[in-house]
This record gives sequence, structure tokens and C-alpha cells, in this order.
Amino acid sequence: MTRDVASSVMVVDDEPGIRTALRANFLRHGWRVETASCVREAIRNFEGKEFDLVVTDIRMPDGSGMEVMRSVRELSPETAVILLTAYGSVPDAVSAMRDGALDYLTKPISFDQLQAAAAKVMHRARQMQVEDLAPANDIVGSSPLLLRSIQRARSAASTGADVLIEAESGTGKELLARFIHDSSDRCRKPFVAVNCAAVPDALLESELFGHGRGAFTGAISAKPGKFELADGGTILLDEVGEMPLHLQPKLLRALQEREFERLGEGRSVHVDIRVIATTNVSLATMVERGQFRGDLYYRLNVIPLSLPPLRDRREDIPILAQHFARKYAVQLQTKPPRLHQEFLDLLQLQSWPGNVRELANFMRRVLTLSGTSEIDAGCFEMEFESAARPSVSSHLPAAGAVAGTPIRQVERLHLENTLALTDGNRTHAAEMLGISLRTLRNKIREYGLPPRRYA
Repeated sequence: MTRDVASSVMVVDDEPGIRTALRANFLRHGWRVETASCVREAIRNFEGKEFDLVVTDIRMPDGSGMEVMRSVRELSPETAVILLTAYGSVPDAVSAMRDGALDYLTKPISFDQLQAAAAKVMHRARQMQVEDLAPANDIVGSSPLLLRSIQRARSAASTGADVLIEAESGTGKELLARFIHDSSDRCRKPFVAVNCAAVPDALLESELFGHGRGAFTGAISAKPGKFELADGGTILLDEVGEMPLHLQPKLLRALQEREFERLGEGRSVHVDIRVIATTNVSLATMVERGQFRGDLYYRLNVIPLSLPPLRDRREDIPILAQHFARKYAVQLQTKPPRLHQEFLDLLQLQSWPGNVRELANFMRRVLTLSGTSEIDAGCFEMEFESAARPSVSSHLPAAGAVAGTPIRQVERLHLENTLALTDGNRTHAAEMLGISLRTLRNKIREYGLPPRRYA
């Protein structure tokens, strides 16, 4: 519900002169004001309307201002309460503050003191609005596109519905999934992630649903799958578009019924889980091509979410660069370097097809290799030209290739450059190349690259 920040107040006092004076004071400062002359009237007013602040006398003919405060706290924990009394004492003030009062003022009332206390309410309300829009965890940025995605994710978290996050590689899909879990009522239960592209087809069913003893060669004991491990919490199906077609019907049943069978067993296992799926490709397009089941897509796509690519929120690039500079400085046990403006300007000019992940890798490399507390344009040019260019021009021939170079040689060199750029991380390399992890593994074998070098 949207409303003006800290704009409405209810004044509760049995003395007409004090009610009139307080009402005039608040109106003069731009507040909307309602009054009540007793506890019963105050509670009745509050049950039907919303207030940012309640100012109430403690002693009234039909009860106590403490009763008003307790009712307010039950009905609207966000509403602040200021207590007034002609019989103030330190123990009473301490007790009132412990019970949740914003402030405790004694009569005769100083309007300046009252407005100073009311200003706390206005400040707190503004902070709450900012926090409602602000990202959490490691999702860094303040662009409107990003904040809208975060706000939509926060709204989704309050429901029990399954979520599908479609966004480019490197934008932070898993971070958004964790944010949804942490913002939900399942936050104290497990968050279990499985990368559907990283697990070989033959093992994926067992990875998801578990297996019984003797289900296959080497299954010397029963083992629960990711769905069981996530019971009560959230399971993340990362890169769900890589799910083999033959396994999709079993996944669909697990999503519909919240039950499944372990591989090699006949009994059903029931779980209480929330499912979040992510993909860097359009599942709707895959459905049209017959590469993904339509019924599974619609079952996953209960609440669709997305994250903007970095090129659409360039204003966040300097913020992210500073964030990664601080993060990697801690890892390197050095002081965060000063990032010159020309360096930040150059960062903003790049397309960053690998999105935030590519920028993070670049910043880590700059900090690791520069060995200086001043990061300037020279550092950018040296590192970007020597290492990062393959990721920016992934559709072009690899560096050093000339016309007439055999395609296989060009592809192998480009593959090596990309793997070097990601420090051998195959998952990240596959995302930057726009191919599946399975295809990348096949290419590594095809070109005879040392498999153990690339994790």
C-alpha cells in the first residue's frame, strides 16, 4: 500500500485544550491530524485508519495510554507512539521505551521537543522506504531497472509461489534467488542449489531425487537427492533449460504433486519446498522449437522475474567497481585502491557481455596484477587489451588469428583465451561463449585441452 511518508498523526488526550493545541501544532508542520478524547475512541479510530504516529496521554478516565500503545503495536507495528504525562519519572520513561514507545515527554509540552521526536518518525519512514527498494546480499546497484526487479522479487518472496528468473548470464540470477529465499518465511530452512547444466545427464535424476541402494553400479547405499535436502526450504534449479527432455516429466510431477520416487525405489517421498528456476535462454522459444516441454514451462513460470543486463544499467558500473575493489582488497589483504574517474569512465564505455560476473573478474585481475593503490586509465588499457578483449568480442576470431587460419585453430585459440579469462572456470566460460556446459566439455575433449586445468 502506498501512502505519504510520516504524514498522519492521531492525538489522544482527555483535555480539550491540549488536543486543540497539539492539533494546531501538527497542522502547522504539514501533518494530517485526527484526535480522540479517550482510550476507547482512540482504539476505534485506529482500527479503521492508518497512522504514522500516535501521541497519547498516559492517564485518561477510561484507561491508560499504555493500552493505546499496546493496541497500536498489535495492529500496526510500524506506527510510532509518543507518550505524554504530567507525572513523569525516570522509571516510567525507561518502562515506556522498553515497551516500544518512540519517546516519553512530560507536560507542559514543549512543541519544539515534540516536533523533534516527530521528526524521528519522518526519518525512520523515509529509511524504511529506501530499504524497501534497496537490494540485499551482494546485489549491488541503484538503477531504477534493478530496483524494480528487486522490489518485484521482494513481493514474490511473500508468496509461496514458484518463480522463474530469465536473465542473461552473469547478471546475478542465483543472488536474486537467494534474496527471495532469505526474504521469505522459509529463510530458516535450507536453500539448495543444483546446476542442471553441470551434472551429466546420467546422474541428474539421482542428483535431484536421490537413489536407493543398488539402483545402479556403485550405489552401495541409499542417498537423498536435492529435493529431499531442500524439504521445508527452497530448491534452485539453475539453468533449467539444460534439463534433458526425458527427465522433464518426472520433474513436472514433482512440481505438481510435491512428491517423487527415488531412483530404484517404489515408495513416494513427499516434500514441502519452494522451487526457483533460472535460465539464460528463453524457455518460451525452446518450447516453440520442441526443446522444452510446454506444460513444465507453464508450471515453472508462476511468477516470472528478470534482471537487467549491465549495459542497461551503466550508472551502476562505478558502484560495482568500487564494491569489487573493496571485496578483493580484503581477499588480497591490502587497502582498497583509489579508482580514478577516467578508469571508471572507461569501464562505463564497455559493453560487458558477461555482465556483472565479467566486471567482477576484470576488477579482481586489475587488483591482483596492478600492485598499486592508484587504479587509473593505464591499468584499464593494460588489462583490458591484454586479457579482457576476447570476452568483449566473443563473436570475432581469436586474437592473433589471420585470414586463412583454419576454423578449428581459431576456435581452439578462442576457447583457450576464454578459459584463461575465467581462470579455468568452465561454467563461467560456457556462459560467456553462449554455449552449454555440456558443449564446452565436449569442445575441451575435442581439442585435447587438459581437462584437469579447467574446473
